[in-house]
Amino acid sequence: MPCYEEASFIQEHPHIRFNPLKDDWVLVSPHRAKRPWQGQVEKKEEETIPRFDPKNPLCPGATRAGSKVNPDYKGTFLFTNDFPAILEDTPAPAVSDDPLFQSAAAQGTCKVMCFHPWSDITLPLMEIKDIKAVVDAWADLNADLGQKYAWVQIFENRGSIMGCSNPHPHCQVWASSFIPNEPAVKQKSQKAYFEKYKKPLLIDYLQKELQKKERIVLETKHWVWLVPYWATWPYETMLLPRRHVLRLQDLTHEERERFSSNNEEAADKIGIAAKGYEFKTNSRQLENNICQSSSNEEPY
Repeated sequence: MPCYEEASFIQEHPHIRFNPLKDDWVLVSPHRAKRPWQGQVEKKEEETIPRFDPKNPLCPGATRAGSKVNPDYKGTFLFTNDFPAILEDTPAPAVSDDPLFQSAAAQGTCKVMCFHPWSDITLPLMEIKDIKAVVDAWADLNADLGQKYAWVQIFENRGSIMGCSNPHPHCQVWASSFIPNEPAVKQKSQKAYFEKYKKPLLIDYLQKELQKKERIVLETKHWVWLVPYWATWPYETMLLPRRHVLRLQDLTHEERERFSSNNEEAADKIGIAAKGYEFKTNSRQLENNICQSSSNEEPY
């Protein structure tokens, strides 16, 4: 079998790439980009979103499920999800001795955080001071819930293409008594890498990407926004701090400010400021975790 230089090979030939975080492989088929498309072509959405809609349950002063009334908030607004996926007082199921039918307790809480009182704006288009306020609120919430729960997941699904039913700028926060499958695998992989190489996996990876300069979207004094080598989606990025940061609340004031301005600038570069995307954070909770704090954005 002939051997090609990496740059030429990965641009022309199908191959698989290793994802060290998930300990699995991703199939990459660059030659299929030349395939003609005769399927459905989506029309550009011309949606006009009102700045305030009294019938929108996320707007200031609006009434939510159960006759709950929102305050007339001017910044961020946090409340417990009216339809949570997990509950704090869920009882544990009976223990089964059948290895094929196993259940375990799933306790936790689900929060909703509104970013801004206006409905006709997205996080990347907000003023930097307002984005900074969101980051600060994330850090405080992560610290608070992290004292009680094994895992805290902050994520935003933006746009109807992502299944988001409400255009008002907001995210969800799920805190659980268990570590979900994907972060559990990433934790195991990063711990194994650290034990073998005595360096955090993502710090090592970041340094090599900075040397290659092939997938960098934006780099600043504190942050680097890049496309992972193992990216699965057509538009998938990872935002990494330049230093080893374990938790969102460990970010300095300056790092949080630069995070806010980076969000706006990088989102503008890849053209997702007003389109659909998924954003999620990864941050250590338990004391025995080796994970480095990062955030992933997978726009569509």
